[in-house]
Amino acid sequence: MRKDPKTDRAAKILSRLDRIPVWAFPASFLAIIGLGYFFTFFDITNIGLAMPAIAAQFGLTGSESLFIALAVGLIGYIIGSYLIGSIADRRGRIKMMALTMALTAIGSFGDALAGGVFTLALWRFITGMGVGASLNLVSTYLGELSPPGRRGRIAVLTFLIGIMGQAVTPFVAFALVPNFLIGWRILFAIGGSVAAIAGCLMLILPESPRWLALHGRLDEAENIVGSMEKFTAGKGIRLPRPQKTEMDASRGRFPTAYLFHRKYAKRLALFASMWFFWYFGNYAFLGDAATIISSHGITIANSILFFAVGAVGYPVGAVVMLSIVDRFERKHMIFVSSAIWLCGMLLIASLANDYVIMFGTFLASFALGLYLQIAYTYTAESYPTRARSSGFALSDGLGHLGGAIGALALPIMVSTLGFGAGFAAIGITGLVAGTIALSGPRSSGLALEKVSG
Repeated sequence: MRKDPKTDRAAKILSRLDRIPVWAFPASFLAIIGLGYFFTFFDITNIGLAMPAIAAQFGLTGSESLFIALAVGLIGYIIGSYLIGSIADRRGRIKMMALTMALTAIGSFGDALAGGVFTLALWRFITGMGVGASLNLVSTYLGELSPPGRRGRIAVLTFLIGIMGQAVTPFVAFALVPNFLIGWRILFAIGGSVAAIAGCLMLILPESPRWLALHGRLDEAENIVGSMEKFTAGKGIRLPRPQKTEMDASRGRFPTAYLFHRKYAKRLALFASMWFFWYFGNYAFLGDAATIISSHGITIANSILFFAVGAVGYPVGAVVMLSIVDRFERKHMIFVSSAIWLCGMLLIASLANDYVIMFGTFLASFALGLYLQIAYTYTAESYPTRARSSGFALSDGLGHLGGAIGALALPIMVSTLGFGAGFAAIGITGLVAGTIALSGPRSSGLALEKVSG
């Protein structure tokens, strides 16, 4: 059968793209993407640390504060990731990435100005929409521009910039929340400022040539790949001959429709389940742990301090992953990370003494630093370009239902089963997530079309 000339040309463009062995753009581009990540993790962490003060000022019960500030934000996360991710599959990555930062900036400034339960819930919903779509599109975009042999390393390097948001947030919260009446408002305003800056800077990034090639914008794709080749040659790197790339250029259906066809339906079930169990414990820990620990004879300030010191584990975990990410299969590293998470939860569950709790929070943070970006990368690269953002959105979004349930469930488990049993349970759900990942496809070092094809 005669091959369509446009499809053949698009495949040749992707072959040229995949032969480039390095990140073929200025390092500042990675810093811009990392800045967007910084806000995302800043926001994920700040709400749990601000909640004790918000609950006291607004007179919220434990269940009310969790539902308004956490569950509502997660619902926004799910909706935003899917809607904006689906648009990105049809209309491109860059404009949608800038839109996500605009939404998160607006939501964060709204959080800072919230006057009560209703307005806080509204702004948390908007913030959640932006955060969910941001995580989706950054992972998708990085994967589509990175060389196969270094895709994991580049993603984790960018993530390392972002994870600093999760590492520094407890220290900022420790300085603001216990000491100032409006400390939690300042915390949200800082995040909004970072998001606004990141959104403006993202508009200078190039569009994904993979997306452009798929959608028939071949001249634009070829120009970007040509500039990447020129950049690489300028570094003194000799490019190998392009290897043949097979490309499925069909794109008639709405992107989500592809995800329920043949093997993609199985992948969707696998990744949605993996993220469900991971987020169940992850959001319970980030959203509830500081408040629950402070209710067991420990002051709010000391509870936040435990998490501030333990949060050093985030960048440490990311640095360790940076050195090994492309040497081993993604799914094996995900499983090891989940086992370390369980150990951290069991140490916190013991409530033995301040040092044991602090080391438990360090191990949990270390596991998060190991797990998150490698799992984001693994999820995005397992779907085809025509539905990559949609596939990530549904996997991660459905998984976040576990986060909403976990955030509500941990206080109930602690009150009914005891402190130790509650934290042990969210450790076990993390291990379940790692076990599920072992059934996923091979991906390390492979071209995206081979992983998702």
